[in-house]
Amino acid sequence: MLKKEDIRIRDPFILTDRENNCYYMYGTTALNDGSLAARNTFSVYKSYDLESFEEPKVVVDGGKLGLWATRDYWAAEVHFYEGKYYLFGSMKSDTEHRATQIFVCDTPDGEFVPVSDAARTPADWECLDGTLHIEDGEPYMVFCHEWTQIKNGEIWAVKLARDLSRPVEEPFMLFRASDNPNVSEIKGTGSGKYITDGPFLFTEDGVLKMMWSSIGNKKYQIFIAESDSIRGKWTHREGLYNFSGGHAMLFTTLEGERMISMHAPNDADKERACFMKF
Repeated sequence: MLKKEDIRIRDPFILTDRENNCYYMYGTTALNDGSLAARNTFSVYKSYDLESFEEPKVVVDGGKLGLWATRDYWAAEVHFYEGKYYLFGSMKSDTEHRATQIFVCDTPDGEFVPVSDAARTPADWECLDGTLHIEDGEPYMVFCHEWTQIKNGEIWAVKLARDLSRPVEEPFMLFRASDNPNVSEIKGTGSGKYITDGPFLFTEDGVLKMMWSSIGNKKYQIFIAESDSIRGKWTHREGLYNFSGGHAMLFTTLEGERMISMHAPNDADKERACFMKF
């Protein structure tokens, strides 16, 4: 067994399995030493207490599947939807833009296969961190248009077919990173550059909310945006925590307690999963 503090992981995503009384942890796991670059696999760690984890199991092997993407397999997250498990993951190659591909499996720790040949973000955009949002019974993918291509990072959404295999509408923008006055420029990269990372949507007290990450107070931080719907006007709040951690999501424990999961700190080789009450 592995201890949580021994696992280097970015963007940790927890799936609670009540039927089998366990948890599955996905994320960015095939990281190169001393770097944010990653290899071409996604893995899952199984746990019964969120402290000790079984050895990782590869659930997507890009080489074995012959995928177009050859590196930087980032931010895997798995959602149970209409009787199947869907993995959303970011990936890239030397000739293709960074994009989010969607995979499907009958179990949370089996071999996932692509739902379609192509990624589901626009082919000529640099995109990452796609996540699933269901509203009025319709599936949407929310994702980031990356700052590396447009300087001021953006968060977009696209409505998908019921089987998540293709878009059924044109994507639409939700907001830009700089729309939140608490977000800072990325230092040392020139002016006007702002990060959007890790959107995760949830509903609280009848309000649609989104966690997302950027730079604030000279740290990688989690921010909250609120709206009355996916297509509504978004308002912004200050950062949640005054330490370097982010790319967060929410999950409910087997005991019914709501928790936040993120990686902290945001330094290469030091990243660990961090779970706190929320």
